[in-house]
Formats: sequence, C-alpha cells, structure tokens
Amino acid sequence: MAQFSFFLVFISLVFLPCALSRSLSSSSSSSSSSHPHSQFFDVAKSIEKTVQVLSPTTSSQTLQQEAVKTTHFNSSSISVSIYPRSALVRPHHKDYTSLTHSRLERDSARVTSLTMKLQLSLTNFSHSDLKPVQTMLQPEDLQTPITSGASQGSGEYFTRLGLGEPAKEFYMVLDTGSDITWVQCEPCSDCYQQSDPIYNPSGSNTYSRLSCDAAQCTALEVSACGTQSCLYQVSYGDGSFTVGEFATETVSFGNSGSFPKVAIGCGHDNEGLFVGAAGLIALGGGALSLLTQIKASSFSYCFVDRDSASSSTLDLNSALPGDSVTAPLLRNSRRSTFFYVGLTGISVGGQMLSIPASVFQVDGSGNGGIIVDSGTAVTRLQSSAYSALRDTFVKFSQNLPTAGQFALFDTCYDLSSMKRVSVPTVAFHFSGGKTLSLHPKNYLIPVDSAGKFCLAFAPTEGSLSIIGNIQQQGTRVSYDLANNLVGFNPDKC
Repeated sequence: MAQFSFFLVFISLVFLPCALSRSLSSSSSSSSSSHPHSQFFDVAKSIEKTVQVLSPTTSSQTLQQEAVKTTHFNSSSISVSIYPRSALVRPHHKDYTSLTHSRLERDSARVTSLTMKLQLSLTNFSHSDLKPVQTMLQPEDLQTPITSGASQGSGEYFTRLGLGEPAKEFYMVLDTGSDITWVQCEPCSDCYQQSDPIYNPSGSNTYSRLSCDAAQCTALEVSACGTQSCLYQVSYGDGSFTVGEFATETVSFGNSGSFPKVAIGCGHDNEGLFVGAAGLIALGGGALSLLTQIKASSFSYCFVDRDSASSSTLDLNSALPGDSVTAPLLRNSRRSTFFYVGLTGISVGGQMLSIPASVFQVDGSGNGGIIVDSGTAVTRLQSSAYSALRDTFVKFSQNLPTAGQFALFDTCYDLSSMKRVSVPTVAFHFSGGKTLSLHPKNYLIPVDSAGKFCLAFAPTEGSLSIIGNIQQQGTRVSYDLANNLVGFNPDKC
C-alpha cells in the first residue's frame, strides 16, 4: 500500500528548524526524499480530504457512475468494484474530529471481537453450548468494486453482490475476519437502515432453508433449530449481531456468472453499526466462508483512501502479480478464519527494530502471530513491538512539533503550518527476505482538519497482532490460497 523506511539523517538535518520543512511546500510533490530512509509527506493533500469527506456534496453520483463499470469477466475471472463507506453513506458528524473518534471506537470494538473469536477457539468450548439469542423471528477470477465504510464509524469497505434468481444486487461489507455471509431479510423483526431495499427471499426461485441436520448447519459456531429449519447467530465486539435463518441461495457477481446453493444467513433481527450495507460477505478461511464454498483459488483487493469517493476492485481467482512483495500465508490450526502472514520484523528510518521473532509467530497453543485483516483499521502490535516502533519513530522525527495524544494514539504531531514534510520511512519485512515499504499516508493520518496527525499504530495487550486497512490502503493485497502466499503491490489499485 505504500512505502516505509528512514535512517538517522545527518546531524544538520535532524536539527533543521521547522522553517526549512515549511519551505519544502514550494517544491514538487514527490513522495521520495533526498535521504534513502526518509520520504516526503503531502500534508496539505491529506487535510484537504478531511474537508471533502464532510462536504454536503454526497458521493451517490460517484457510485452511480462507477456502477456501470463495476464488473468485468473473462473465461477464468470476475472483477467487481470496492468502495469506502464514505462513498456509500455521507457522514453525519459535525467535524472530522468527531468522525475520527467514531471510527476509532468502532475499530477498538472490532479488535475486541477478533480477539474474542480467537480466544474462544483456543478454549475447549462445545458448539452445542452456544445458542442464538431469543428474537421475534418469523418462521474463476472474480472482481468487484470496493468502497470504504469509515464515515459511519467503521473502517469497512463495500462491494456489490447479487443474491437470488432473478438476481438482486446489494452493497455488502467485505470481511476477511468472518466466515458467515449474511444479508438483512424480510420480514424484519429489527433491521437497521441500508441503502438498498431489504432482501425478500420470497422473490427468489432459488432460496432454500437448510434443515437442522444439514452439514452447513452443524458447522455453525452458534446455531439452533426452529420450526424444522436451521437458525444462526453472528455477534460482533461492539454489540452488533445478526440472527435469522440459515439457507442456501444463488450468489452472483454482476453479469459474470453465478454460484448456486451457497449457504448464507437470512437475518431477520440485525442490530448494530452496519448502517448503509445490506449485509456482509465473509472472505475468511473457514469452511463456510464464501471463498471456500465457491472454491476460489485466490482473491485480491485494493482499498482506496477511506476518505475517498473513488473505488477499486475485488478480484477472485486472479493470478498473483509477478512483481508482488510476497510473504508466506500461514494458518492457525485452532482458528481457520484468519489469514496469518510470515512477518519477521519492522524497520523505521532504515533501522530494524529490536523485536523478538517469536512476537510474530503462532505458538503451539495457537496464540501469537500477525494477521492481515480488512475490517480492522489501525494496525495493532504487541505492546513491546509497538513501543519499539513508536520510540524509534519519535527519535527520527525530532524536527516535527509534537501535539500530545488523541484517543488510542499516543504519538501525534502538529503539521498545521506545513504543506509538505520529511518523515522517517516504515517497512514490513517478511519471511523470504521481501520488504514492503509504506507510504507516509499509511502511518501518519489526520485526526482533525486543522493539521493534527498521529502515528497510526496502536498497542494491544493480547497476543494477536493485526495489519489493518489503513496500512493496506493504496496497495493491492493478493491471497494465493492454492500456494499459500500473500502478495503486496503498492500503487496497483
């Protein structure tokens, strides 16, 4: 998604007055610096986006224009557009500061949810002990556009998915941390507001409820039997949940082809912060995920800036680009959902951080390791690893005026008087010797429209580390499921 690297510059550069940084505003907008371990960051452009995302001019027209070029298909592949939530639902926050607070609150809940899922898997629980809550229930290469879901307080991205026969299309959240695909269904006991009409299974010729003894039903973590049909429930860390019938339905990607008898949740009681999307597409690695059910050999996506109204694509069964920065795709035998990556270290300013290799490895009990996740926004590192990253970044950023803390961020800078500034590089180093350098916008993000920027990493007290979507923005992330590889291609949206 960008670039990462910096080394301690000549003493004269380290102590350059801020005035010199400001003077750089008149130079070109190149993202590279004269020093190999620093790079220029376009402050003015980032601040401009914080204003645009809250503009009265909504993104609906952009979505309508993009819709005509949403799906592409050849003999072996499909490609669909991905949009950020800011392109789907206009944010209703009074300013960018409140929007950022909302996003970070949702993000913290997301991390809690993933951690709870993992811990549940590591305990000897029985699926039969978990039951849905009581509700008033009424008895090939695929590519699709991706949109960012951050403006309503989440870091989600969306794509268009067709359901039923005849097919009806819906905006759905993309989630690599989930295995159950679900959609809001009529009749609703409790449904939140979405941009599309609520899906009505009675209008489809291919909707079929699953019986309680069906293999798909018994594979659910939380299930029950109601009026001889299977019921499901999926809960999230922020208190959001969906409950309904588990059924099979035809799933399609535009006019590129369809997949029959895919098990999905038909949610009649759905509560939480899913505003805008009709449901969720599960892109995890478990047996019930959409990828597993349609036997996808690979998939890739590229997330546009979360404050953008533009789109990129989700591709299924596409070849790994030849110039990818590749890393081993690893699995945790205790939790098949998550996509772990073989990370060996992190460097800041060209200096490798002193982090034990074991921090990024899954141990024998299933703890530890680092996953790539579409739904988490801010990358989380174990506390010791985060401290090493932060302290080194601060050491190499002494020319930047500090600005205290903001929410979960403890390292912020006041860049209000600057248009462009030189910052230390940051890079991920993977098993096999490959390195992914991040762009400054992937690790310094605005938290208001006045010029306050924060280092977009955070510590976690848990053992699981997560590469979030802020660090992925602008980079095509490819998952070669057949060969167990993850590929990163910066600037390949």
